[in-house]
Amino acid sequence: MAKLKNIIKQLSLEDYKAIYDSLMTSNAEKSAYLLKFMREKQLSDNKIMEQLEVNTNAYYTLRSRLNQKIEEYLLQQMESPRTDLLKKVANINEIIFTKKRAIAVATLKKLEKELLDYDLSNELTVIYKTLKKLHINTPELFNYSQLYNRHVAYMLAIDKAEDLLAEYFKKYGLYTLSGNSTEKLELTLLHREMDNVCRLYQSHRLYIYQHCMSIFHRLFVEDEIEKTQDDLEPIEDILANVEKIFTQYSLDSIYYHLKLVFEFLKLEYYTHYKVYKKAEKYFDEVNDAISTLLTNYSLYTYPSQFLFTKVNRHIRMDAEHLMYEENEGLFQDFEVDTHDLPKYISYVTYRALSCYYANKYDEASKWINNLLNDLSLKKYPQAQLEVKLLLALQYCLLNDYELFSQLLNSIQRQIRILGKDNCERMLVFTKILKTSLYDSKNGKAAKIRALVDKLNRTEQEGFSISNYIKMDESFIARLTT
Repeated sequence: MAKLKNIIKQLSLEDYKAIYDSLMTSNAEKSAYLLKFMREKQLSDNKIMEQLEVNTNAYYTLRSRLNQKIEEYLLQQMESPRTDLLKKVANINEIIFTKKRAIAVATLKKLEKELLDYDLSNELTVIYKTLKKLHINTPELFNYSQLYNRHVAYMLAIDKAEDLLAEYFKKYGLYTLSGNSTEKLELTLLHREMDNVCRLYQSHRLYIYQHCMSIFHRLFVEDEIEKTQDDLEPIEDILANVEKIFTQYSLDSIYYHLKLVFEFLKLEYYTHYKVYKKAEKYFDEVNDAISTLLTNYSLYTYPSQFLFTKVNRHIRMDAEHLMYEENEGLFQDFEVDTHDLPKYISYVTYRALSCYYANKYDEASKWINNLLNDLSLKKYPQAQLEVKLLLALQYCLLNDYELFSQLLNSIQRQIRILGKDNCERMLVFTKILKTSLYDSKNGKAAKIRALVDKLNRTEQEGFSISNYIKMDESFIARLTT
């Protein structure tokens, strides 16, 4: 929230008026008034909600849409010079056929400088290819041939880096479902390949792509690497360098959007090292943009991680019950991609957990049952088991003995197939639920408390739903009443 207010206050008067007028003419009066309140008045969120006569859900929606409108306006202002430049590149043949050679060369040299400022490697190859032809009878032919070859190779390196990024985060999603050591090794190999590609050129764009991956890898795949490799660039230094690049190339549209990725990475970095005060600086911005992050950024990061970071944050702050109310505004326009299995599972699990913490066990059950009916999770038995355990918890709290017993038989059968040694946390969690529903009341709380202690001492690779269940005295009380 603070981030949005800062952006609004830093808008020039001309930009502020243009956005306000645009909102008013498009019948978005409440968004316009929200803009005005944040710009001109020092009001708390609750006071603004009173002024606008909206509830919490509507307020989150208004805030999200206002943020989107401001971003669209700023991006449009930024794109204008870039668009003009691309039009000039598209019209190169007109210059070649209608202008004298000296004028054509001067024009191309000017375009070269502007394209270098934007780091538009694809368009630069067109410029160098044309300059090479224009200098076919001069010694400069060799120079422009070299520049052309170098930029073709650089362009291919950029394409390779983008492909590696997308492949890495697709693979990471699958790794979260299985916890498979082979997939973890594949992630490490992709990380090394990215490092090798990025060593080929001194390029700020490759630096950005490299560290979209490397920061995430160091936090979630090889967090022990920090202790064993002293020559690694510190993550805080990387984040500072990235910020400098974004400032220097402020008109680059890709960097404009990737700012959100690095806000997300800052949040995850400070959360990982438990520097929660700093992490809070980035939470609101990422939270407000979570629908966009999940929809549009999977090629550059793993947005689903934020959902579980958010659950843990709310548990830590004793605010887990607030997630349910927030979701209506945050995900109003979100359409989950069922082809992206890890994202779909993460999203449904998050929504079910939000229902659980709001004591809406029936609704949580519906989310999970829809997931299990929509997709087959047989390829990922560990993830399937975890999802079923979350469903079993809801049946247990609903005191639905019949559905719980049917599901429990399925869970136990699957655990036997996977092997008890591979399902220690799941076994303990299952015992907690069985104790809740089947044991007599005398001593039940003590048994569950002992099992919770045992669960906390048991580790598991990959996705584990019990990591996101707050197992305090309130939890034990719910299971024993």
